[in-house]
Amino acid sequence: MNCIFCGIAKGEVEAEVIGEGDRWIAFRDVNPQAPTHVLVVPREHIESLSALDESRTELAGELLRAAASMARQEGLEAGYRVVVNTGSDGGQTVPHLHFHLLGGRRLRWPPG
Repeated sequence: MNCIFCGIAKGEVEAEVIGEGDRWIAFRDVNPQAPTHVLVVPREHIESLSALDESRTELAGELLRAAASMARQEGLEAGYRVVVNTGSDGGQTVPHLHFHLLGGRRLRWPPG
């Protein structure tokens, strides 16, 4: 498997890591779409949100809690957005589940 996010999670690919837990890692996006753009990624390779099943319900909650924790750490008290792109039509470009944490400016709706 040649997954860049797996490489980051294993410390084999360089990234600006800002937080981590036993089952997740958070790092800055190399192509930020907002002043703060962090990715929260499970260490386990899971292709997309569609691949989450009941056995990973606890992990899904842990990833969302990690995103909220990273938002606090980044000082996003005024608000932020958490986005999960799924599949090519959903805008997913890396086939590894990841949560985008976006903030640091007023975010518009609809997003695109």
